[in-house]
Amino acid sequence: MITMLDVSIRAGVSKATVSRVLNDTGQVKKSTRDAVFKAMDELGYRPNFLAQSLANKSSNSIGLVVSNFDGPYFGRLLRQAAKLIEASGKYLIVTDGHDTPEDELQAVQLLADRRCDAIILYTRFMSESALMGLLTNLSVPVMVINRDLPKARERCVFFEQQLAAFNVVDYLIRQGHRDIACITGPIDTPTAQARLAGYRQALAQHQIGFIDALVTYGDSSVPGGYRSCNTLLQAGAHFSALFASNDDMAIGAMKALHEAGKRLPQDVSLFGFDDEPSAAYLQPALSTVYLPIDAMIEAAIAQALRLINGEPIQPLTPFTGELKLRESVVPGPYAG
Repeated sequence: MITMLDVSIRAGVSKATVSRVLNDTGQVKKSTRDAVFKAMDELGYRPNFLAQSLANKSSNSIGLVVSNFDGPYFGRLLRQAAKLIEASGKYLIVTDGHDTPEDELQAVQLLADRRCDAIILYTRFMSESALMGLLTNLSVPVMVINRDLPKARERCVFFEQQLAAFNVVDYLIRQGHRDIACITGPIDTPTAQARLAGYRQALAQHQIGFIDALVTYGDSSVPGGYRSCNTLLQAGAHFSALFASNDDMAIGAMKALHEAGKRLPQDVSLFGFDDEPSAAYLQPALSTVYLPIDAMIEAAIAQALRLINGEPIQPLTPFTGELKLRESVVPGPYAG
C-alpha cells in the first residue's frame, strides 16, 4: 500500500508538507503542490479521507438528506446542490430519508457520524419538536428545507405552501369556477395539510362552502392521481375545475378524465403544482405552480457555509411560488 511517506520521498518534500497540501492548510508554494500531486499520480496514491476526517474532526463535506430520489423536483435540487457545494471547495454527501421521520433522523445521524461540516435536511415528516431537538442537540450545524420553524427562522428555508395553493384556487374562482375539486398529497405531511388549507381559505374568502365530496386524498404519484380522480368521478361529484396538489397527480387525473369522456379544458379545467419539465408539453399544456427549489437550496447552502465559518446568520425570507398559466384552464360557467 502506497503511503504519505512514499509520496513525500518521491516529491522530495517532508511528510508534513504532503499533509498540508492534502488538507489545504498552511503556506505551500505552487511548485511544491504540483510536485506532490505529480508524485501522487505517479504512485497511484489515494488519500484516506475517512481517517483524515476522524483525525481533524472534519470531512470538508456537507451532507444532504432528501425525502427520496424520485422525480425531476429532487433532480433539480441535487444538481444545484452538487454545483454549489463543489464551487465552495467542499464535497457533497447525499442520503435518502425514505419518507419516514425515523429514517430521516437516522440519515442525519449517519451524516453527523461521518463528520460532515454541516447537514441540510429536506424533510416531509419530522415534527417541529423533533427538528428543534436536532438543532439544539446535534453537534453539527443543521439547515432545514421545506419546513417553517418559527423559533429558528435562521435555520430553515421554506416555501409558502398555503399561500401558493390559495393563489391557485383564488385564480380558478376569479375565472368563474365555483365547483372546484381537490386531490391532496399524503395528508399526514405538513405540505399536504398546508395546500389543503390554502384551498379551503380561498373558498372561504369567496364565501363558497367546503364540500367533503370534492376532496380526495392522494399519494403524490401518477397512479395515485388517476385513482383519486376516478374516485371523484365514480362518486358523481360535479366539478368544473380540479386542483391536483402536484403535477404527477394532475397527469394521472388527465387520463381518468379522458377515459370518462371529459374534455380538457372545455369540461374540466386542471391545475397542478411543481411545474415539472413535462408540464408545458402535455396536451393541453398544464397550468401549475413553479417552486423555486434552485433558489431554496442555494439559500440553504449559503447559510450552512456561514454556520461552518462561524459567521452571524439572520432569518431568511420565505419563498413564494409563481403561477404558470397555460392551456389547461379556461373560464368557468360563472365567468362574468
